[in-house]
Amino acid sequence: MAVSSLYLQSKDSKEGDVSLGPQQTIVEFPAGPAPESDREAFLSSFTAEEDRKVMRKVDRRFLLLIGLMYMLKNVDYTNAATVKVLQVGEPRNVLKELNMTADEYNWVQSIYFISYIVFEVPSNLLLKKMTPRKWQSRIIASWGLVLACHAAVRNKQGLYAARFCLGMMEAGLFPGLAAQLCSWYRSDEMGKPIMWMFGFQNCAGIVGSLVAYGISYMNGLSGLSAWRWVYLLEGLFTVLFAGVVFLVLPDYPKSKRSSKWLTPREQEYLELRLTDNAPRTHDAAFSKKEVWASLRDPRTYSFCLSQILMNLGGYGLQWQLPTVTTSLGFAGLPRNQLLNIPPAAATVLSIIFAGWFLSKAYVTRPQFIMIICAAALAFFLVLCFDVNRYATYIACIFGTTFYSVYFIPFWAWRSASLVGTTGTAFTLAFQSCIGQVGGVVGPQLFQSRFAHNGYKTSFGVCAGAIGASWIANVWTWYLTHDNEEDIKRVRRLRIKASNAGSVWAGQDVKY
Repeated sequence: MAVSSLYLQSKDSKEGDVSLGPQQTIVEFPAGPAPESDREAFLSSFTAEEDRKVMRKVDRRFLLLIGLMYMLKNVDYTNAATVKVLQVGEPRNVLKELNMTADEYNWVQSIYFISYIVFEVPSNLLLKKMTPRKWQSRIIASWGLVLACHAAVRNKQGLYAARFCLGMMEAGLFPGLAAQLCSWYRSDEMGKPIMWMFGFQNCAGIVGSLVAYGISYMNGLSGLSAWRWVYLLEGLFTVLFAGVVFLVLPDYPKSKRSSKWLTPREQEYLELRLTDNAPRTHDAAFSKKEVWASLRDPRTYSFCLSQILMNLGGYGLQWQLPTVTTSLGFAGLPRNQLLNIPPAAATVLSIIFAGWFLSKAYVTRPQFIMIICAAALAFFLVLCFDVNRYATYIACIFGTTFYSVYFIPFWAWRSASLVGTTGTAFTLAFQSCIGQVGGVVGPQLFQSRFAHNGYKTSFGVCAGAIGASWIANVWTWYLTHDNEEDIKRVRRLRIKASNAGSVWAGQDVKY
């Protein structure tokens, strides 16, 4: 019978020393969830400093890398909005060269999300079988190649085809990372890696604007317009970055590659500290039972509804942001690109605060989300009325900020009700793909027929969607109330134990 060994070390033993001494024993039990008494004994053998040391190792392997991965993904897909205003009104502008209207160009983003939705679930279900390192590096390399090919398009049909392929190749990156992180971090800790991902994601607004600003001076070089250089250079860089991901990204705590930087005792600890529902290294690559359980769970649909509505409002503003800021007349070409930096900078700072606030467990995640939704709604409502350009710009900054901050507690909250490796991979991919419906519809709200009043009607629909998302989150909160209160309770006990120099090993959250 397969067994798993727990190394119970004395608190003054050296890291990596798993030989048996007078104060050490090995507890063996059948593979699978550990008996509660053995689990408590093993976790209690760690000090708070040992816990922090192990998690620092994990953080060093993941946080910067996943942040860069997600930033690059967002630089590469949001550049469609950025290049739209490069050389705007001039012959080498993308709309002029491809003979497209603004309404036709809106489909560039919608088509991207359509293919993203179609291929999200199949991609994530292959994650376990292919291993995260191989699958994520494949995703990044393939989308980099497709992005570089954008530079060769000659008409709108070619651009539409390129965007469809880009969405197909990028599908699975975010839900794949989120599913993998559930094998390394507890639900009450997920705010930290999500903070890094979304913090870097919003750095994409800064990086993308600066890159576009610099490349704008390459307009006409070697006969290529600036927008073609943006796609070509960003695509080639992405392909090179895929090699870094292949070399550095870990797989799971008990994967063979993880033993190169974790001791057996640390590997065991990382899995046993997780709750019973968390995915684990040696779970089966696919379980039909977990898929059906997810589809029967009403929380699956309540979370999806919340995200669709929030994305409907937020994606609309994000897509239109470069156009809105350019139209305000604060700066001419090419300095108009720099107006996108303050919203991104404010968002990054707010995301850092949100991650810190979540870690303290002052309130439950849904309570925090209620506050964020209300604030986002207030600034979206400002955009629905005739105000001066300064108020419009401020509303753009804070509307974008609160929309982006929303996802820090949201994805941490979502991770708490996932079960098993297949259930986690399927549910997160299903959640992500359904939520992206807002990305399909959002850009279509800003058609030229609504431009006559500064898109007030469009922003009104966005505000209505965010208000409806607030109501949908109330429903989801009702469905997860007991679980969230239990998570807050355990998180506070873990903080108290850590402050006392020990590791909380009592009864964990039950699902």
